[in-house]
Amino acid sequence: MLKETLQPIFSLIPQVRSPTYRVPFKEKLKWTGVILILYFLLTVVPLFGLSSTAVDTFSQLRAVMAGNFGSIVTLGIGPIVSASIILQLLVGGKILNLDLSKPEDKAFFQGTQKLLAIIFTLFEAGVLVLTGALAPASTDMTWILILQITIGGILIIFLDEVVSKWGFGSGVGLFIAAGVSQEIIVGSLNPLSSATSPGVPAGAIPHFLYSLTTGQPNFDLLIPVFAVIVVFLIVVYAESMRVEIPLSYGGVKGARGKYPLKFIYASNMPVILTSALLLNVQLFANVFQKIGHPILGTISNGQAVNGLAYLLTPPTSYSIIFTDPLKVLFYGVIFIASCILFAVLWVELSGIGPKQVSKQLHGMGMQIPGFRSSRAQFEKILKKYIPAITVLGGAFVGLLAFGADLTGALGGGTGVLLTVGIVYRLYEEIAQEQLMDMHPMLRKFLGD
Repeated sequence: MLKETLQPIFSLIPQVRSPTYRVPFKEKLKWTGVILILYFLLTVVPLFGLSSTAVDTFSQLRAVMAGNFGSIVTLGIGPIVSASIILQLLVGGKILNLDLSKPEDKAFFQGTQKLLAIIFTLFEAGVLVLTGALAPASTDMTWILILQITIGGILIIFLDEVVSKWGFGSGVGLFIAAGVSQEIIVGSLNPLSSATSPGVPAGAIPHFLYSLTTGQPNFDLLIPVFAVIVVFLIVVYAESMRVEIPLSYGGVKGARGKYPLKFIYASNMPVILTSALLLNVQLFANVFQKIGHPILGTISNGQAVNGLAYLLTPPTSYSIIFTDPLKVLFYGVIFIASCILFAVLWVELSGIGPKQVSKQLHGMGMQIPGFRSSRAQFEKILKKYIPAITVLGGAFVGLLAFGADLTGALGGGTGVLLTVGIVYRLYEEIAQEQLMDMHPMLRKFLGD
């Protein structure tokens, strides 16, 4: 019934045409580069009519949401990820009974996600402006401001779709990596004068060198830079950790291989989804305060000062451990638990659970040496590994993101974690695509 109701609406929403042929490596690279340039151009398009007193309520989550405050893409990927959260919970709770291995159910899922993303764009734009988080310069500019933010949010939705169909990876990951990388480079190397301290370089490294010339070296300036390096090394090492299941090909005697199960099995999606969930807590705290019922906490000068919204505000300095340890403990437990939950949901919905993987391997004629070749046997063995590494991997990325935030790393600890993971997977995808372009027979073997 729901499908019949929504299908006419889906037909009214513009779609990015899917390729009818295998997109070559150079063409994928071209589209990825074009969309990246367009994204950076949108981040410098200012919102016309925005008050100079507007405060960034979501500054702690800005890098993760890939939005630039005060620009037309202030919302970033927030609406896309919020829509994904709702759908994952609905499908995971069997409220929406969808089998994503079926093309028609998958198409319905993607159409619903786009529709929800557009609805969330309208909702978030309205909330930010009407609650005063993005205050207009005058009341006459209220709806014009909402319209600009909505247009920017919808453009991000379609840019993400172009990357997903014609480029490498996804727009969500690409925009996060681009925004965080920009923050790291500017935050560490910017030689220009700081707005708050005229004559003092704004970048951490030039500022440290400046402090040496004054005879008062400030080594604390380098802590965020070292934190970025440490997070980078830990994530790269964790990405290389994997469990390898031996395989043999039933049709060719002596043909053996291994099926790798990465430790960070659900990739970095649990952290993105958890961060979006926290953003929505802040968003609804603004709504409830505006209508006179601050049940989620009080917002003052763009920041939560008490209540649940305050407890779920990401910590950005290790000093808060000493000033408010209960907040740090509460935030850490909720953040890590949410990462585990979303890791489990993501594995099931993205088709990499034991049931789906066993079906794929059995269909390719693979078998595990020493065991009879059957789909049930594959599933039984994979169930020993996949659920465990999903939970452990989700807990690990949650703990690492939480710890990295406490260091005050440039780009935000969570942002650095996501960026390293995104770039690592993007590198793997580009390398595989380039290899298949060089060796067409390999492409046929992999079934591409």
